[in-house]
Amino acid sequence: MVTNTSGKKKTAVARATVRDGEGRVRINSQPVELVEPELSKLKMLEPFRIADDELRDTVDIDVTVSGGGFAGQADAVRTAIARGLVQHHNDAELRDAFMEFDRSLLVNDVRQSEPKKWGGPGARARYQKSYR
Repeated sequence: MVTNTSGKKKTAVARATVRDGEGRVRINSQPVELVEPELSKLKMLEPFRIADDELRDTVDIDVTVSGGGFAGQADAVRTAIARGLVQHHNDAELRDAFMEFDRSLLVNDVRQSEPKKWGGPGARARYQKSYR
């Protein structure tokens, strides 16, 4: 059985394919063990720490991720993997465990950065006013 899921965070989009296998996790065709920085790798593997590592040995996961920076991509991958595991195993207990740990494992974070406007250097900040 093959399950396709996706996860989003800021402008990063991750698409995960979960299939029966022997525990291979690949991010953009690269083993997850080679992902840098270390914090991103730990963030991406969080769903397995909650589920148990025995669950990891039964599936192969291929993730393609694009857009955003390394932190946003790590969160998007984490969501895609967690959703994929829940759908693939069709397990309500697993879903509840993920929800209890952190809702963003199964639900996309919809917050986006506000667009810059005229009259200032950013979305809200204004240029300094001079009286002389």
